[in-house]
Amino acid sequence: MITVSASAKDYITNLMAQEKNSGNTFVRVGVKGGGCSGLEYKLSFDSEMKAGDEVYEDKGIKIVVDMKSLLYLYGTELDYSGGLNGKGLTFKNPNATRTCSCGESFSV
Repeated sequence: MITVSASAKDYITNLMAQEKNSGNTFVRVGVKGGGCSGLEYKLSFDSEMKAGDEVYEDKGIKIVVDMKSLLYLYGTELDYSGGLNGKGLTFKNPNATRTCSCGESFSV
């Protein structure tokens, strides 16, 4: 399961409104090889489901993740950080054993 914090919900809702995304748009999260720690997070808006996708909904936000990425992301919370050092969505991943200083890559 992947969840969304209240601040991330507000941020995502505002982004979708600004980009005038249709009602069938969702947030796609995933993992790919790369980054300082070995794995990088992927995050985008999408409207096409793919074979093997898992769908979660939290606080009215529809989140889709492929099965391979779910192995690394299960239990993750999407959060929003608006501090001086960074602004945007962040991943609170309980499966990560190590992360880089920017928080965009991790290892398990």
